[in-house]
Amino acid sequence: MKALVTVNSGGRSTMEGLALLLISLLSLGSVIGQVSYTIPEEMAKGSLVGNIAQDLGLESKRLTSGKARIYTRDSDQYIELNRERGVLLVKDRIDREALCRQTTPCALHFQIILENPMEFYTVTVQITDINDNAPNFEEGEIRFRISESAIIGAKFVLQRAEDLDVGMNDLQRYELKPTDNFSLKLHNNADGNKNVEMVLQKPLDREKQEQISLVLTAVDGGEPQMSGTMLIVITVLDANDNAPVFTQQTYKATVTENSPKGTVVATVKASDADQGSNGKITYSITNTFDDVRRVFKINKETGEVTLIGNIDFEESRNFQINLLASDDGGLTDSCKLIVDVQDVNDNKPEINIMSKSTVISEDAKLNTVVTMINIEDKDTGENGKVQCFISENVPFILKTSANNFYSLVTDSDLDRERASEYNISVSCSDEGVPSLSSSVTLTLQISDVNDNAPVFERSSYEAYIVENNTPGLSIFTVKARDADWNQNARVSYILEDSSVNGVPVSSYVSVSADSGVIHAVRSFDYEQIKDFQFRVKAQDGGSPPLSSNVSVKIMIQDQNDNPPQVLYPVQTGGSLVAEMVPRSADVGYLVTKVVAVDVDSGQNAWLSYKLQKATDRALFEVGLQNGEIRTIRQVTDKDAVKQRLTVIVEDNGQPSRSATVIVNVAVADSFPEVLSEFTDFPHDKEYNDNLTFYLVLALAVVSFLFITCLVVIISVKIYRWRQSRVLYHSSLPVIPYYPPRYSDTLGTGTLPHVYNYEVCRTTDSRKSDCKFGRAGSQNVLIMDPSSTGTMQRMQIEKSILDEPDSPLEVRLF
Repeated sequence: MKALVTVNSGGRSTMEGLALLLISLLSLGSVIGQVSYTIPEEMAKGSLVGNIAQDLGLESKRLTSGKARIYTRDSDQYIELNRERGVLLVKDRIDREALCRQTTPCALHFQIILENPMEFYTVTVQITDINDNAPNFEEGEIRFRISESAIIGAKFVLQRAEDLDVGMNDLQRYELKPTDNFSLKLHNNADGNKNVEMVLQKPLDREKQEQISLVLTAVDGGEPQMSGTMLIVITVLDANDNAPVFTQQTYKATVTENSPKGTVVATVKASDADQGSNGKITYSITNTFDDVRRVFKINKETGEVTLIGNIDFEESRNFQINLLASDDGGLTDSCKLIVDVQDVNDNKPEINIMSKSTVISEDAKLNTVVTMINIEDKDTGENGKVQCFISENVPFILKTSANNFYSLVTDSDLDRERASEYNISVSCSDEGVPSLSSSVTLTLQISDVNDNAPVFERSSYEAYIVENNTPGLSIFTVKARDADWNQNARVSYILEDSSVNGVPVSSYVSVSADSGVIHAVRSFDYEQIKDFQFRVKAQDGGSPPLSSNVSVKIMIQDQNDNPPQVLYPVQTGGSLVAEMVPRSADVGYLVTKVVAVDVDSGQNAWLSYKLQKATDRALFEVGLQNGEIRTIRQVTDKDAVKQRLTVIVEDNGQPSRSATVIVNVAVADSFPEVLSEFTDFPHDKEYNDNLTFYLVLALAVVSFLFITCLVVIISVKIYRWRQSRVLYHSSLPVIPYYPPRYSDTLGTGTLPHVYNYEVCRTTDSRKSDCKFGRAGSQNVLIMDPSSTGTMQRMQIEKSILDEPDSPLEVRLF
């Protein structure tokens, strides 16, 4: 797209002439455009150059939000940008002659850089000349010594005037006054300058006029017109017939830049046909207002031109040296020496960072511009051709635009968690021999976005806590890590809502939001709850926040906080349970089995049985693991009928807990044999050893034997009838309840067998009987201190339950 914009101005304080706007957009990941303006030199500070926002099609607020600024390779800035107004203004005095000398066109080149997104525009401001410099001669007066014999047409080279302005404001013509003896002749050079010669057009006569004064005037073409003058003083000498003559009017030579001082560039030669002093030639350089005299010198006698200064191709690619050969008679000849400077590869590529971002977000899109670079090599040809490349294995590439501009753009996705910083080396080398190169390192930080959720160290957690803990006890810690950075990596822990057995999990445990420490809210009881599960959520501090959760299982460890409980034999305060052992019992006879349980678990529930006390320790033993009470020797008649055993039941916990049970054993073959013993079992009776007392007592007993028997029979029947009625209506089960978990079918636990007791009675005590299962032959004697009745239990082939009219009495001991 091209646009031609014309802006008129009426004075030097505003923009004059035409403003040419050229905008070309290239698609290289950034916007590249070019705008050109033309303004006159010497504009006042603050003068308007152009409305850059309008010419680029941008809004003024874009310049502000994009932090628009001017980038220039030079340190001096003559133009400034007003972001608020979107215009370019003159910042400092612009002197075209100081800025560009004779170079045309004279222009300022700079770039306008914008960020977010990164864009740049190239701006060229062309500076036009105004006529602010008059032509000027290096010397205000010049003298010649000319022989009166000089022939008509003899030429004398004059100093050239210099006008720093260009174009129409430059030097246009010369005037010589008076013109009685001499006239002016101008020669145009290839560089646009003119050589001025004074030509003799009328013979001189020393006798008439020994000294002649002329005025040379140089006039420019500006408005208003300006001029400069030089006085020419001519002294007329006696005759000098021949003037010096150069062998060539134009000499050419070549010199390599950076040649050392003293290097011979060329040798010019002139000859003079005269003899003596009139034939002695002197060489000189006549250049004015340039650097020739500071770089070259000529040997006055030999005409050898040598270097006396530094020569740089990048500053001057050629020189024109004006040479003069003069004899002592005042006659002269002129020629020019054209010196071409050869370039050598003596300049490294210059890498200029126009604009760069030190931080880029990790979610930046592909082809996002990171840095804009300008490369400049002052050499020419192959020496000035530059190739640039960046370090490998980085997600960036270097794209080339126009005029040695490069853009560093993203080439793949960025991930701060993989690489948080990149040191990108940009290297540029020219194609000269030998090649020269330079490099810069760009450090780019990758800013974080919240693209990673917290990750727990484990997929699930299990923790143990001993029951009866103190509320508030720290159980363990869950830990989650977030690969992001700063606030995005700050993890908070949250207990997700759930319930355990209908109770909110928050009433069991709590979690610290900052540390992830899980605390017990209550004291746990293993016998009530053995384990429970819940979920903990880890949430980061990003926006929006990301989260993950993990399952946590808490297992309650048992503590030995429950003593064993004896299920059998049942200890009651109103009646005694006695196990009956016949006197014919063999060794290993099973008397009974102590049954106990422990509601704890594991090792804490392993029970062991020990005989703590016994009437006769040599008669009975208790199984350590099963609690079975067996005889360890043959029962004899000498053994006491009444045996009292104290069995202690201990668990295997640390420390262990125990319970004791008292087992009463009757060693007898029949109930009447032990009736009196067990009737008085709980009482401490004192027996009188006085034989007379017993004889009297025996006589009394015999006397009242008949009456006593009748009373006993009647009393027993009444008692048994009452007892049968009570037991018939009782809800007690026949067999004590043993939890299923304590049964052991292999016979190694605490309950190797299940005992079922069935008790049957009739109104006739002599026909009362009982039946029990297949556990073996046992006799059980039940005595109540308040009654005289007996119950015998034996093994029979047929249960008395077969009798339909027999009442059933069941009692649990």
